[in-house]
Amino acid sequence: MAAAPVAIAVFEFLDQTHRDIQQHIRQLHELVDAIESDGLNQANREKARRVLNYFSGEARQHHLDEEKHIFPTLLASQDPAVVQATEHLVQDHGWLEENWLQIAPSLEAAANGNLWFDPVELRHALDVFEALYLDHILLEESIAYPQARQRLAGLDTVGMGREMARRRVLRQAEALARAD
Repeated sequence: MAAAPVAIAVFEFLDQTHRDIQQHIRQLHELVDAIESDGLNQANREKARRVLNYFSGEARQHHLDEEKHIFPTLLASQDPAVVQATEHLVQDHGWLEENWLQIAPSLEAAANGNLWFDPVELRHALDVFEALYLDHILLEESIAYPQARQRLAGLDTVGMGREMARRRVLRQAEALARAD
């Protein structure tokens, strides 16, 4: 049984996830470069699996965290600009998911040693994915998170942090169980 999740600082956790997302996008660029130059060797297959698992897991969990804990307070704002920015962020999550669903099959194939996809098309899809993610992160960090910090100030956000951590522990346990 996994240890009980510890309390985490919600916004620091969300900010760290943004840094992790950007790092995984860089790794995805490196992977496409490596596939184009070296093909699908074992190292490239493993990198494809790690990136695939990250965006299929942690990145999606991050969006759920925001939609459950951050966006509702912003959508209830009396400031139309904050509401509009938040609605844009919710829509972005849909677009990011759609882009990911275009990229994921190629990474799944690469992880399994299949090169049926066109690396040039993968690179193009990645460029779109990256541009959308970077714009999305900028909007969150410049408007959504500062506004949410203000609105949530004085509230006990430890429960939010525990719920985020608990969901990740459960997801990791499920992934380990599937791997066995």
